[in-house]
Amino acid sequence: MNRSHGPYYDISFGPTMVSPAVKALIWTNVASFVVTWLLAPSLVGIFGLTPAVVLERFFVWQPVTYLFLHGSLGHILINMLILWMFGVELERLWGTRFFLRYYFITGVGAALATIGASLLPAVFGGRLYVTPTIGASGAIYGLLMAFALYYPTRPILMFFLFPVPAKYFVMIIGAIAFLMSTEPGGGIAHMAHLGGLVVGYLYLRRGRLPFTLGRAGLKAELKYRYMKWKMARLRKRFDAMSGGQSRDWDGRIH
Repeated sequence: MNRSHGPYYDISFGPTMVSPAVKALIWTNVASFVVTWLLAPSLVGIFGLTPAVVLERFFVWQPVTYLFLHGSLGHILINMLILWMFGVELERLWGTRFFLRYYFITGVGAALATIGASLLPAVFGGRLYVTPTIGASGAIYGLLMAFALYYPTRPILMFFLFPVPAKYFVMIIGAIAFLMSTEPGGGIAHMAHLGGLVVGYLYLRRGRLPFTLGRAGLKAELKYRYMKWKMARLRKRFDAMSGGQSRDWDGRIH
C-alpha cells in the first residue's frame, strides 16, 4: 500500500503497528482455524452459515460465527492480511468501538444478503440455500468499501501487481462479485462479498458517521503521527535513513 507524504512517496506495505481490535480479530480467527482444522472439522456444519439450517433449525448464531471459520490456510492468510492492511488505519480513524460495530454489521449484513439470495427462485438460489458459507470476507469487503470512501485516491495494489486508486479498486471487485454472484463456485461466496460492499456503503452513507475524524479517531491519529515523527527523528540521529547515510562519500543510494 502506497502512502503519499508531501513532495515524495513513502512506500510501505501496510501499517506499522497493529491496533487492538484488529489484533483481537486476527488471533480469534487464527485460533478458530486451528481448532476447526485439528480437532473438529464438523464444526463447520454448526457454526458455518447455511441458510437452510438458519431458517429451518433456527441456528441464529451462524450469521456471526461464520466470520471466524476459514476453509484453508490460504483463505485465512489473505483475509487476515487485508484485515491488517486496511483495518488498522480505519480503527485509528474511528476508534475501536465504532470499528468493531462496523465490522460485525457488514459481516452480519453479508450473511443476511446470502440468506436472502438463497431464497430467490433461481438455480443458484437453491444451491446457495444448502451450501455452507464460511470466512470473514463479507466484513473484509465492508472494510474495503469504507477505505475507498475515506481515501478514494489512495493506491491499492490490484492482485498485488499494479496500483489502482481505492475507489476504482472497489468498483472493480464489486463488479466481479456481482457478475460471479449468480454463479457461485470454487467455494467462494461471491454473494457475501457483494453483501459486505453494499451494506458497508449504505451504513456509512446514511450518516451514521460523518466523513470527518471523530474525537476518538482524531486522538488516535494524532498519536500515530507523533510516534511516526518521533521514529523519523531517531532514524536521523542514528544515520539509519533509507538509502544510506547522508555522509556517503559518493552520494549514491545503495
